[in-house]
Amino acid sequence: MQMERVELGTGSRASRSHSQVPVVFPPRVFKCEQTAGGTGGALGILVAETNHIGMRDIFISLLCLQFFVALQGQILPKDIKKCRFGESECIVESINAVIKKFPRGIPALGLKPIDVVDIRNSKFWNDEKVGAFWLDFDLFNQVNYGFENTTITKVSGFDENPTSSLIEIHGRIPSLIHKGSYFSQGRVWIIELNSTGESFSDFQNFRFVLKLKVIMEYRNNKRYLKIYEMTPFVNMDRWVFWLDNFFESNTDLTIAINQVFNLHWVEFWNELEPTNLKIFASVFRDIFEDVFHKVSYDDMFLPVYKESEVND
Repeated sequence: MQMERVELGTGSRASRSHSQVPVVFPPRVFKCEQTAGGTGGALGILVAETNHIGMRDIFISLLCLQFFVALQGQILPKDIKKCRFGESECIVESINAVIKKFPRGIPALGLKPIDVVDIRNSKFWNDEKVGAFWLDFDLFNQVNYGFENTTITKVSGFDENPTSSLIEIHGRIPSLIHKGSYFSQGRVWIIELNSTGESFSDFQNFRFVLKLKVIMEYRNNKRYLKIYEMTPFVNMDRWVFWLDNFFESNTDLTIAINQVFNLHWVEFWNELEPTNLKIFASVFRDIFEDVFHKVSYDDMFLPVYKESEVND
């Protein structure tokens, strides 16, 4: 076996040329392997078994570490409280702590910012352009504010086998603000509409119930949740709604129509509820899906110790 040879001098500087001691190092051995693991277990990486390593070795060891972390999936930070499967009160407490502590999200875990939530473009009306009354109304460049003030009040279904029943999440938000831009085109009797402006909504004392049906995916011997159906149910004390510049050439008429909207907001909501629920479903789904994809279901909870494991 070939050995690396390094000569080191001893004694004074003047005497080094006369007395040199050969020092022999074994060849560099580089391993990149998982030394421990398992569901919810710690990951150990064995790298660079050598007496001296260079920048190349450090670089390779970092690549190995990244590779194994990618295989294992993301692990919850230590300051996020873990609960046992089915411990609803503990789960509610933990979720509320995460909302309060991380309003700007945790990118490594797939948790997006919740203080400002982007919304996909949506179409509220798309009537056929015939008759005395028709309307084409689109919303775009939309954002929601207020999810960071969410309080989760109840959860159920987070059992060891979450596919056996519905997962339910109940919560409330004091004020959910929606801002965006709109485009409208239409006819109201003899008045033609063709306007673009800013829209504003305030859903006051907003309450929601999310019912999720999930399936289980298996990756790297771990279980991951995948949402295949989400149904939201919402309620509120009041919906404040305003459209700027709705009648482009008539400010008084714009104010008047907005006053009508807000006076009869319940009827207005009932007509638009199916469309609004689709929007809310997409918003909530976007919040959960990336987390479920990156963090395995078992790593969200404390490990379950089987009786055989205890006896062993």
